Amino acid sequence: MIVINSASPVPPFEQLRAQLARQIQERTLAVGTRLPTIRRLAADLGLAVNTVGRAYRELEEAGLIETRGAAGSFVSAAGEQGRERARRAAAEYAAVIAGLGIDTTEAVRIVQAALSQGVPEVS
Repeated sequence: MIVINSASPVPPFEQLRAQLARQIQERTLAVGTRLPTIRRLAADLGLAVNTVGRAYRELEEAGLIETRGAAGSFVSAAGEQGRERARRAAAEYAAVIAGLGIDTTEAVRIVQAALSQGVPEVS
């Protein structure tokens, strides 16, 4: 269930994007699930079509959904691949940290600092 809080300082498209992303990541929306059309979801939530369109575009750019033309938008398997990539990166990071003798608390602080600075994705 998606809930848009009109009193929130967070823009509606971001509320929608974040809630759908969370549902995909938590597997509430399984890979292959067909999402409502942009127009249908906009009508259901009382949002502008462009607002929902922007949320869908950002989810697609993140690899969480894919649009198949007239067939609609679906939860992408790429989200699963992204999680696996993150797991591998975490394992590599843990190995580097262990090799450097950095304790867990400091290692977590390093990651938190990097995430809060919006470190660009490395391919």
